Amino acid sequence: MGSEPFSFSSASGALAFLIIPAKIAPMRTDLDHLPVAKQRELERVRRILFEEFDDAIRLGTQAWKKQGRILKMILYGSYARGDWIHDPVGGYVSDYDLLVVVNHDRLTDTLEYWAKADDHLLREYSVTHRLTAPASFIVHSIADVNTQLQRGRPFFVDIVRDGIALYEMEGHDLEPPKPLSPDEQRKEAKNNFDYWFEQASSARMGADFYVANGKSRDAAFLFHQAAERLYHCALLTLTLYSPKSHKLNFLRSQAESHDLRLIEAWPRGTRFGQRCFELLRRAYVEARYSPHYKIRPEELKWIGERIAVLQELVRAACEERLAALEQRSVA
Repeated sequence: MGSEPFSFSSASGALAFLIIPAKIAPMRTDLDHLPVAKQRELERVRRILFEEFDDAIRLGTQAWKKQGRILKMILYGSYARGDWIHDPVGGYVSDYDLLVVVNHDRLTDTLEYWAKADDHLLREYSVTHRLTAPASFIVHSIADVNTQLQRGRPFFVDIVRDGIALYEMEGHDLEPPKPLSPDEQRKEAKNNFDYWFEQASSARMGADFYVANGKSRDAAFLFHQAAERLYHCALLTLTLYSPKSHKLNFLRSQAESHDLRLIEAWPRGTRFGQRCFELLRRAYVEARYSPHYKIRPEELKWIGERIAVLQELVRAACEERLAALEQRSVA
């Protein structure tokens, strides 16, 4: 007999309620809703991920590494739902979002096993242009995915419900989700919002201090931290999940896919705006360690203004979600 937990609609931000069956139905495998060219690109993405992973574990001597396997590769987000955006004139293009499921927790280490795949996919989009959209992926072990499903995490529940399997190895089924009560979700979402929004505000205050004192590199790094924390705040409040990443472009695309209003924070239609975001993205490493990192006062000023916009957009999205959860929990 099924139960009735809830999940969020990814794009609209509205609450959507669903029946979770005792056994997960077979995941979709069709891509017929996508243009043929997009289907071919996804096949290329899949092949690159397999090839780069196989190369990363090829010389492994430990049993868990030699027996390392990709068990599932699941397309989720806008390209799975069919509501992707491709607006090169305005500068916004939805990502291909994929969940890669492996058979051991150690194989999820990004630097050791997936950095080359990430670089390869970035080149395919930005250099060779074999992809018309960026390809982003997250990696979890099947044990972790099943734990998240058993805990009723909306992000993973939605992937199981709406995702499309690009690859599945037989004999590795996912667990049926258990219900997470509205009150439990409200409490966790509220705790996430309170912590991360305050952390973002603190980083922004520090950046403003360094701007006022002419310390541009320190200001750039803390602006990066403010933006990163705001995206973690949005994701953890809206979905109770955020990838363990400092990559600002990746976090931005993940958060925007859950609330399209966040796109407004970073205008993409000008070279100046694109350059400023790229400087902000690079600041996490280069502003701290590279003597060659330079950023001009007008660029810092623009970044600070856009982060202020982002902060208010995140506040509005999170408070809207929390209010909906509050209403549901007292119903």
